[in-house]
Amino acid sequence: KKSFRTHTAMLRQWTRKNARIIQRFQSSRSCLSVAPGSKNLDWDSLGFAYVPTDAMVTYTYKDGKWSEAEVLTEPYFKLNAFSNILHYGQGVFEGLKAHCCADGKVRVFNSDMNWERMRNGAHRLGMPEVPLELFTEGVDSAVSKNIGYVPPYGHGGSLYLRPLLFGQGAQLGLGAAPEYTFAVMCAPVGAYYKSGLKAVKSLVIDEYDRAAPFGVGNVKCPGNYAADVRPAKEAAEKGYPIALYLDAKERKYIEEFSTSNFIGINEKGNYVTPKSDSILPSTTNKVLMKLAPDLGMEVEERPVAYDELKSFSEVAACGTAVVLTPIASVTRGNETIEFQEISKLKALYEKVKALQVGEEEDAYGLTRVVE
Repeated sequence: KKSFRTHTAMLRQWTRKNARIIQRFQSSRSCLSVAPGSKNLDWDSLGFAYVPTDAMVTYTYKDGKWSEAEVLTEPYFKLNAFSNILHYGQGVFEGLKAHCCADGKVRVFNSDMNWERMRNGAHRLGMPEVPLELFTEGVDSAVSKNIGYVPPYGHGGSLYLRPLLFGQGAQLGLGAAPEYTFAVMCAPVGAYYKSGLKAVKSLVIDEYDRAAPFGVGNVKCPGNYAADVRPAKEAAEKGYPIALYLDAKERKYIEEFSTSNFIGINEKGNYVTPKSDSILPSTTNKVLMKLAPDLGMEVEERPVAYDELKSFSEVAACGTAVVLTPIASVTRGNETIEFQEISKLKALYEKVKALQVGEEEDAYGLTRVVE
């Protein structure tokens, strides 16, 4: 009996120590019987909009350590009304995708870069770092729990993943939150352009600034996006689906579009993108810069004066939702600069799409199979 009790105690201790490994194993087993696309949605009609799924995965940071994962089957958080995220905007989020690939496997695209950006944002806003292992576990678990919502290969869709880190708990004055929540939620999305890449017109925003020098323009935090809601709406009402911001200090240099980085092809045929501490570092842009040399394009990441714009043959906005949005023209006041249809940038777009769905071998280490 003593030996039995000893072995039982040892088993319990081992189970507690390895709870996270056991949970990941159980998650992988539970999803093996469910195939991508098994929810039988109208995959071809999906847009980039919210669609309810089965679960989200959450973790809590309290007393200096992260909790084990908790799976929530409803898309709601229970928050104290005085939580930092509600009053002081202490939060960062990410956006990435999982795709059902040509071989039938589901792969997450480029998640390590998303983790790195979230880590940097958390540091800037005084929040605890989410360890890479926990970030990866949360992302993969969210995919596994919602595997049936991953659009089948060939429909152009993906499972959009939204990791989120925020401060919560009763906190009246400005300061560190009593605890923090890290969550990963998701929604199936369709191909952004269902009939090929569509060029759009852009308007330079001179009445508002997106971010200031030494501020948090390089952090993916809620306030950066809220600041663009009104300017973007005003631009759209004038017939411009996307806005372009210049630097706040001199209004001389190109910064970025509303929710996307600026990229262009100059007269040398080089891939050019602005460099500034107030620009949000796009994970998609980083991927494109990694691939560009293999397609014969030299990469120039540097300050880009607005006066250079006339020398660009191709211009596009890049981001997770769409990879690339071609820009047909940029208008500032009474001046409109037009660009040709993208060709070099389209080749980059097609290469990224092929890597995402496994139609091209991933020699860059950008994808990870969700087992």
